[in-house]
Amino acid sequence: MFTHSAIASLNALEMMVYNYIIKNRDQVMYMTIRELAAAAEVSTTTVLRFCRKLGCEGYSEFRVRFKLYLEQNEPQHSHFGASEIMSFFKSVNNDEFEDLLDRAVEIILQSERIIFVGAGTSGALAKYGARFFSNVGKFSNHIDDPYFPVTNDMARNALAIVLSVSGETEEILRFASQFSLHHCKVLSVTSHDNSPLAKLADFNISWYIPQTRIGGVYDITTQIPVIYILETLGRKLARKLA
Repeated sequence: MFTHSAIASLNALEMMVYNYIIKNRDQVMYMTIRELAAAAEVSTTTVLRFCRKLGCEGYSEFRVRFKLYLEQNEPQHSHFGASEIMSFFKSVNNDEFEDLLDRAVEIILQSERIIFVGAGTSGALAKYGARFFSNVGKFSNHIDDPYFPVTNDMARNALAIVLSVSGETEEILRFASQFSLHHCKVLSVTSHDNSPLAKLADFNISWYIPQTRIGGVYDITTQIPVIYILETLGRKLARKLA
């Protein structure tokens, strides 16, 4: 139901509906369209557009199909976060997402050097990605300091793979812009493709899991999708380099 292509077609307001549904799936099937719109802080028109993009004629059909989806695909008692992760893997288990990753691998192959970029948790994953790619035969570096100077020599024939959950961090956006100004291609990995980073990048891979923050500040969003994407890209790359 929640395929990668369907989720990718959602605009920012429709993503708010999707995020609310994913976080409150047990309650949504009993909510009216007005209750869902109010809870997601959008209009009923936005909810209807959301339903149609998922292949439903209206909210009533969506609610029926959503109930069947939960009964057929979801465990009755999920641990915290498991349902979001399972939704991600179901959404990417198709030829379209495989094609997206294949196109990303072609961009990686055309680049002489790979520079992974991230800050905070994404910085740790940038280091992991650089080591993983180096292990499969594509030497890569990582930068976890968004104030690291970007030079022409660094950016020449390079690809910057920029990791960011929100795709909105000011320092990361400035850093990605510096790479673009030096004619370095940017491939972003973000939680959604409506973010400023996704729009700035030459190529974007999104994983569509709602952000989770403690106290509205500390991000504890699962990074399992990012690790899956990086490792899948690495393994595809290894087969090309063999």
